[in-house]
Amino acid sequence: MIVPHTTPTPDSDGTARTPRAVRKAVVPAAGLGTRFLPATKATPKEMLPVVDKPAIQYVVEEAAAAGLDDVLMITGRHKRAIEDHFDNAFELEQALTAKGDSVRLDAVRDPARLADIHHIRQGDPLGLGHAVLCARHHVGDQPFAVLLGDDLIDPRETLLSRMLEVRDRYEGSVVALMEVPPEQIHLYGCAAVEPSGEDGVVRVTGLVEKPSRENAPSHYAVIGRYVLDPAVFGVLERTAPGRGGEIQLTDALQELATGGTVHGVVFDGLRYDTGDKADYLRTVVRLACGRADLGPEFTAWLKEFVAGLENGGEQERNRLAA
Repeated sequence: MIVPHTTPTPDSDGTARTPRAVRKAVVPAAGLGTRFLPATKATPKEMLPVVDKPAIQYVVEEAAAAGLDDVLMITGRHKRAIEDHFDNAFELEQALTAKGDSVRLDAVRDPARLADIHHIRQGDPLGLGHAVLCARHHVGDQPFAVLLGDDLIDPRETLLSRMLEVRDRYEGSVVALMEVPPEQIHLYGCAAVEPSGEDGVVRVTGLVEKPSRENAPSHYAVIGRYVLDPAVFGVLERTAPGRGGEIQLTDALQELATGGTVHGVVFDGLRYDTGDKADYLRTVVRLACGRADLGPEFTAWLKEFVAGLENGGEQERNRLAA
């Protein structure tokens, strides 16, 4: 059994130190979005709308809600739209002010007000580990969170806050884990785990990037939320390219896990992969149904539409023929 650290850890001079609070978040968003071509030919995949906000805005809102007020986005040459979205839009704001449209004015201003947002470009597409390494100078020697730009956690969930609490107790690094069917484990990084003595928290003893079903150490997949100790930067610097010729964050975490400094929070809530077409559509439907302004009308239509499908599409054909 692993006992949580409930007392400050002593520094090398013997004085007690309090674990540093996590205030910074890193959002890697430099991918090419090839699964959504041609829509992503000129539009970053993270900017695809989920109802009426781009997917990446939900991610930044999640970070801000957990108290992370310093957000660094790792983008690329083709991601200027992300930078513009989180900037002020003077002409648009001026036009909405002149119209007296305070609702849309607030919606336009909100992205820039969520946090202190910074941007840096990943010059070469060398993988998630390399993207995280690009944040080293901004993060410094502080612990930090990593939130993947196309991995959405339902706004009603508190996964990130829970991970920050676990980091406060155990220190080291914390990853989010979700149990997936065996036939899907090859799509994820997979964690070998053992009990920590705390419900919903495990100690991670090893990690494998996208293992085969037969070689997977468990059914626990690593999903796109991490709280990382700055020690990960030193490991990433010497991590050789792995699967796909990329520098894998999973490989660096594997080295840290062998030292007993990685824990996992097991998540069984609502999570959406907006980089997948089918899950993207499910995300839009779920979040639209939960909206007070859209939900009742949209849900009523959805029930009617599904009923039509169950009737072999007869109702829809009759409507079109009318």
